[in-house]
Amino acid sequence: MAKLYTKKKNETQKMLPKQETVDFILNYSKALRIVKTTNNENFEIVVN
Repeated sequence: MAKLYTKKKNETQKMLPKQETVDFILNYSKALRIVKTTNNENFEIVVN
């Protein structure tokens, strides 16, 4: 029988984003506007 050389995985660390990163993503999503044209094309506009 073949011997398995797998290692047990260590418990993963919880990675938390900085508040600055969360604020940036939230502000970007609030400013993002998607405009659909009559040709079924989408324009993504960041309104600041």
